[in-house]
Amino acid sequence: MKGGVVAVITILAFFAVVVKPGQAVTCGQVDAALVPCISYLTGQGDSPSAACCSGVKAVKGMAQTTADKRACCNCVKAAANKYADLKDAAAQSLPTKCGVQMDIPISRSVDCDKIN
Repeated sequence: MKGGVVAVITILAFFAVVVKPGQAVTCGQVDAALVPCISYLTGQGDSPSAACCSGVKAVKGMAQTTADKRACCNCVKAAANKYADLKDAAAQSLPTKCGVQMDIPISRSVDCDKIN
């Protein structure tokens, strides 16, 4: 019972950090949402986990305005560049594998200023 309560509190705390309406998107929020995707993106899994796909959906939810999309893009780009073993094909296929239509490419080299 205690484990279930802790899990629910952890999930609620995660969404409290990730989704704050009316505030600018931060890289901390984007990074926290996408941390579960690291194993898939570095080739340690054949498909993204449910937690990873939830994070992808959370990032999509954060990126509603052009400014937010560009901020998310820059955060994703910075995060991607931290992992030398990031697989570009896995990164590009992540939104599709999670069933999410993203306006933000997951890439090390995207020009985020061109995102509308």
